[in-house]
Amino acid sequence: MKLNIWHVDAFAHRPFAGNPAAVVPLAEWLADETMQAIAAENNLSETAFFVARASGRYDLRWFTPAAEVELCGHATLASAFVVLTELAPQLGEVRFSTRSGVLTVAKGAEGLLCMSLPADEVVPFAPPDGFAGRLGASLCVSPPAEFHSGRYLMAVWRSARDIREMKFGPDLAPSLREAGKWGLAATAQDEAPYDFVSRFFAPDMGVNEDPVTGSAHCALAPFWAKRLGKKTLRAYQASARGGELLCTDEGGRVALSGPCALYLRGVIEV
Repeated sequence: MKLNIWHVDAFAHRPFAGNPAAVVPLAEWLADETMQAIAAENNLSETAFFVARASGRYDLRWFTPAAEVELCGHATLASAFVVLTELAPQLGEVRFSTRSGVLTVAKGAEGLLCMSLPADEVVPFAPPDGFAGRLGASLCVSPPAEFHSGRYLMAVWRSARDIREMKFGPDLAPSLREAGKWGLAATAQDEAPYDFVSRFFAPDMGVNEDPVTGSAHCALAPFWAKRLGKKTLRAYQASARGGELLCTDEGGRVALSGPCALYLRGVIEV
């Protein structure tokens, strides 16, 4: 069986930046183990699969190299890019039915795509004794100043320099298991032109560090909007590839805007 595949760099104006995602349109769902095998073969942080249901409406699922996930922002943006530029360029908006509800992506100004995702409310998290020190050591930086919990563990540092200087270490995964989480959003307030900076790590899902993480900003954007007293914020995810996001806190939803860059069109055989 031959399947078309696109490799798209999301939240990037050019290839080799932002967060790469594979996008595979399907006529009908494949077996879960087949989609998981394709994602493992692609070895990108996420592979997105979607099935058309009506004009501008699709069912969408996401797989890391190790497991299916409940929400992925950058692969949703990449999927919308494929639909709106390659498959159905006459459309102005696409709606995806997912495990996290209906997600919409619309064409915006200056080639940007605007994506609406459900907000992730975080609450203060009391870590185990010594946890902050162990977490900081696992990333080769000082301990974070505070913790919050939502879909992921959010750790807040006092200095943006700590976020930029983090180095993934093998002790991070067991540290996250202590907190009962598989994903870490590390963040700090930043300096102009950005409002905040972040990194994201998910070693137990086969992604030691994710380059640009839309789903993490479902929590980061409302958190910093409240703390800074701003509704719209500019964010930078300081991975090696780097990525910029324009985030708007819309109450129960978060709007994330960014560009996509096409890297590859191809055909796979399974």
